[in-house]
Amino acid sequence: MDYKNAGVDIEAGYKSVELMKKHISQTMRPEVLTGIGGFSGAFSMESFKNMEKPTLVSGTDGVGTKLKIAFLMDKHDTVGIDCVAMCVNDIACAGGEPLFFLDYIACGKNIPEKIATIVSGVAEGCRQANAALIGGETAEMPGFYPVDEYDLAGFAVGVVDQKDLITGANIRPGDVLVGMASSGIHSNGFSLVRKVFTMKEEYLNSYFEGLGKTLGEALIEPTKIYVKALGAVKGAGVTIKGCSHITGGGFYENIPRMLPEGVEALVKKDSYPVPVIFKMLAEDGRIEEQMMYNTFNMGIGMVMAVDPTETDKCMAAVREAGEIPYLLGEIRAGEKGVALC
Repeated sequence: MDYKNAGVDIEAGYKSVELMKKHISQTMRPEVLTGIGGFSGAFSMESFKNMEKPTLVSGTDGVGTKLKIAFLMDKHDTVGIDCVAMCVNDIACAGGEPLFFLDYIACGKNIPEKIATIVSGVAEGCRQANAALIGGETAEMPGFYPVDEYDLAGFAVGVVDQKDLITGANIRPGDVLVGMASSGIHSNGFSLVRKVFTMKEEYLNSYFEGLGKTLGEALIEPTKIYVKALGAVKGAGVTIKGCSHITGGGFYENIPRMLPEGVEALVKKDSYPVPVIFKMLAEDGRIEEQMMYNTFNMGIGMVMAVDPTETDKCMAAVREAGEIPYLLGEIRAGEKGVALC
């Protein structure tokens, strides 16, 4: 008896690392001090010494049950983008610049080519966020995961000068809400999605005119990474008073997280077009409107609160960064929370 007979192929692990190196190398930043294959990753803070009070911000998350769609479609090259997005978007909405990322893949069987494909998506997400992929772990766990399934999670670290932290403390009545369009469902709510839609390969491969693609393609669409857009808004001289990444919990749970006491966010539902995939979910699943807005992003992946005098400048910066902005509503005096009208 040996480790391989027990289900763990060490040689496959070595091959996985070799195959993923070409993807990882494309994410490097000059601050990275170590190569792939060591026990840890090292990242120099030398270039941030000029900040008054350099402050580290971090985020960790996974892809969740969206992975079940990837398994059914046998498509593994984009879920890594989701994993990175869920972490770096949280860092960015605190005002931070993502610096580096580490991933964790746990699988039933290490198939090197599949692992490398997953990591290619992680590397693409890191490139979009300008973060270095400085390390990770692939754990082969036979008997714990089915041989054709895996889990994917990650951890990111960023930096911000303390004075530039986005806390929401200065949000006042009269401020406006600017949202950025999502690419679809992103990476939240898939336990409900999988209850609504038939999870069969033939149905996922069905083309829907309203979607302009197959259902599977719409569901697997990777999460938007808003790092560059938020950086562009800051670079345009706009002060982002508050920022909310719309993830699990939708509008009702996430928007209030950026609000101080004594103010309410008023969101106008007709201020932007709700993507077809959400309308299909609501109709096919007979899901009430309040539950839709309390579960999904409904077409808005990031919400900012800015001074009304900076609305146009903010929206122009978002467009220049390649994202679609919407004027969603405003802040008014009231009990901390969100109201949709």
